[in-house]
Amino acid sequence: MTRTISRILVTGTSGQLGALVIEELLKKIYASHLIAAARDPKALMAFSRRGVETRLLDYTDQISIEAAFQGVERLLLVSSNVIDQRLVQHRNVIEAAARAGVGLFAYTSLLHADNSSLLLAKDHVQTEALLKGSGIPYVLLRNGWYTENYTDSIGAALVHGAVLGSAGTGRIAAATRADYAAAAILASDVDQAGRTYELAGDEAFTMPEYAAEIAQQSGKPVIYRDLPEAEYAAILMQVGLPESFAAILAQSDIGASQGALFDDSHQLSTLIGRPTTPLREVVAKALSAVR
Repeated sequence: MTRTISRILVTGTSGQLGALVIEELLKKIYASHLIAAARDPKALMAFSRRGVETRLLDYTDQISIEAAFQGVERLLLVSSNVIDQRLVQHRNVIEAAARAGVGLFAYTSLLHADNSSLLLAKDHVQTEALLKGSGIPYVLLRNGWYTENYTDSIGAALVHGAVLGSAGTGRIAAATRADYAAAAILASDVDQAGRTYELAGDEAFTMPEYAAEIAQQSGKPVIYRDLPEAEYAAILMQVGLPESFAAILAQSDIGASQGALFDDSHQLSTLIGRPTTPLREVVAKALSAVR
């Protein structure tokens, strides 16, 4: 353990990123100084058994937010995944954090949010503005795409022999959730207030390159099929995604084709002190899970 900091709270710990942030912080500080917060009490039980304090937190319930933030010095807001309610939920959290006197507020935003063409950027930009106007010392962790956004559907690519999308040959500097989790700087000795980090993977790839990596490792023919935005959105709806979310994902691919998911500043690997996880390793792990 390098040091202790009183009362660090991580939201959204029932989700994959939030849980990984707790795991990373446990490498740096004592469990007794950590608070894992989530809406589902069952999701918190594993942390409690390891000595991490747990608190119920519902972004829509002001009473639960106020109670959860009591005595918190540093806080990470993992952005809500309820897209049509995200901004309201974030406002609730920020206002409660200001009242609680939180000393540092970290927020997982979107890569190049302030000039991004992605529809997803709007809520992040507005959340950043709320934070800047709140008076709370803040740090913005602008995360790029998760590599798992692609590899989670690797089984379908093997079955159909194709990866589908609308990203063309745009370069995507994705990184794993574990990479981004390691960048949660809540235990840092360095003053982080006012900083903005553009976080992305060291190794950018195109979707044709991604499909070729699957083919090479699996020994099966897999190609990339680039589709018009509307056609790709329709396919996403056919596999069960809500219309609004399918539209956002398809538009994100169009943005990727124009460079919206590319960054070569290497701020993520600098921040975590190691290279980000290579695509080949993420593909290998995903393939091992479906074989």
